[in-house]
Amino acid sequence: MTWPAWQAVTGPATLLAASADLPVVRAVEAAGRPVTIVDDPSTAALLNAAASGLVVYLAGDEEADRLPAELAAALVAGPADGSDAAEVEVLHASYDVPGARLLDLVTVMDQLRLHCPWDREQTHRSLATYLVEEAYETLEAIETGDVTHLREELGDLLLQVYFHARIAAETPDEDGGFTIDDVAGGIVDKLVSRHPHVFAGLDVADAAEVEENWEALKASEKGRTSVLEGVPMALPALHLADKVVGRAGRVGVTPATGPSLGDRLLALVVEARAAGADPEQELRDAVRRLAEAVRAAEA
Repeated sequence: MTWPAWQAVTGPATLLAASADLPVVRAVEAAGRPVTIVDDPSTAALLNAAASGLVVYLAGDEEADRLPAELAAALVAGPADGSDAAEVEVLHASYDVPGARLLDLVTVMDQLRLHCPWDREQTHRSLATYLVEEAYETLEAIETGDVTHLREELGDLLLQVYFHARIAAETPDEDGGFTIDDVAGGIVDKLVSRHPHVFAGLDVADAAEVEENWEALKASEKGRTSVLEGVPMALPALHLADKVVGRAGRVGVTPATGPSLGDRLLALVVEARAAGADPEQELRDAVRRLAEAVRAAEA
């Protein structure tokens, strides 16, 4: 509960609510503060109650959406008998900070790992195929522009991240164990260190300079001696070509031209990069258009 709300419910006010089943009511009563349940929780009834002394009304979610506006309207209109209007202050009893539901994921995954036979058996290796599938399903949602599908697939992808972290948390530290906090802490530290223009006052001219700084800091952190270090050679061929062409350009190497099909495909990758396009995405979009044409012809 927020500090202002806690001060309100523990002060000398009379506490009112429309239902004893509200979570906030149960929490307040559990803290030793009695709450009176009222039959008429209308705006007029609450203002009348406030005329007799200090009152704190514990509102449910639905009431919290409408009561502030109704109270404001009633105060503007003023009491019908011409008496002084009550003073009203709206306080938030509690709220979830951004990311609060991630803690729910931690709790649920802990229970699954302990009590579900299938979840207990999983390992980093057994989950690898699901990580690949979920990544591609997320990409599919992005390409189709279905934001509801994207939200769902991002959740599935997030599950894979935490599942791996949960498994690692069961590994002793000396054997390389780590927790989800280690994972989150690592990316936070990386983001801060590689954005000195945001967190350390470094001046940059544009996004291109940001990218240059990122790559320079990355190379320094990892102690890499080759621009190709860190490029997974198992990437899909077109994506791999795009990455290697980009890294080759940093050391002044350009792909050799030749008559083979591979050479010509590589030349198209160079052309795409020069145009500022993602060759992988361009080909996927073209294939998607072809697939739609096939389905239309079959209809």
